[in-house]
Amino acid sequence: MSGPNLPAKSNRKDIAAFLDKVKSLPVAPGPAAARRGRLIFALDATASREPMWERAGKLQSEMFLAAKDLGGLDVQLVHYGGLADFQAGPFVADATALVARMRTVRCAPGETQIGNVLRHGIAETRRAKVAALVFVGDAVEENPDALAKYAGELGLLGTPVFVFHEGGDPLARGALEAIARLSGGAYCPFDANAADALRDLLAAVAAFAAGGRKALADMSARKGGAVALLARQVR
Repeated sequence: MSGPNLPAKSNRKDIAAFLDKVKSLPVAPGPAAARRGRLIFALDATASREPMWERAGKLQSEMFLAAKDLGGLDVQLVHYGGLADFQAGPFVADATALVARMRTVRCAPGETQIGNVLRHGIAETRRAKVAALVFVGDAVEENPDALAKYAGELGLLGTPVFVFHEGGDPLARGALEAIARLSGGAYCPFDANAADALRDLLAAVAAFAAGGRKALADMSARKGGAVALLARQVR
């Protein structure tokens, strides 16, 4: 499902709201804690997402590379597409392996499986703490009340969902905003013209998952932009 490009003013407003939300999240353990952050990166790989798929893979690798020196981050790639095709890879610390896995995925016609993504996040964080779940998608074809229930459970477990919504469909937006809110995460719409901002925000989430507020502050000194804004707000 696709829609008109969002105006630049709207993107700035949405990004500011996203960064403001992150400041209230609990702090992930830093490098001194000798623990690696775990992050689930879930993607809608149905046919409507195909125009953004290649760029999403590039953003994924950039996010992962940005976090590699921040105390460590293990990322799990989750994706759905086609008829009942839902796949979750292993948590990996090697950006090359992650990108290689991404390149094997092909978009295919099918319905959304956001409920499966959220249930998977619940199961994973019960096994071992997941610092955050990132979801990138454009449509919701499921019962919003059921999705809200799963999102609330993730919130109770302390695993926020960061939702990046392509296309701006208003019906999907309501359901996706509820997922972000109930899990304690944040919602941010984007389109192809906002890819640079999305990359920076994903890097910021990765830094948060890997090393908490201090990692964000250190990263902002090098990167600036949206990451610097986030770091200023979470101090």
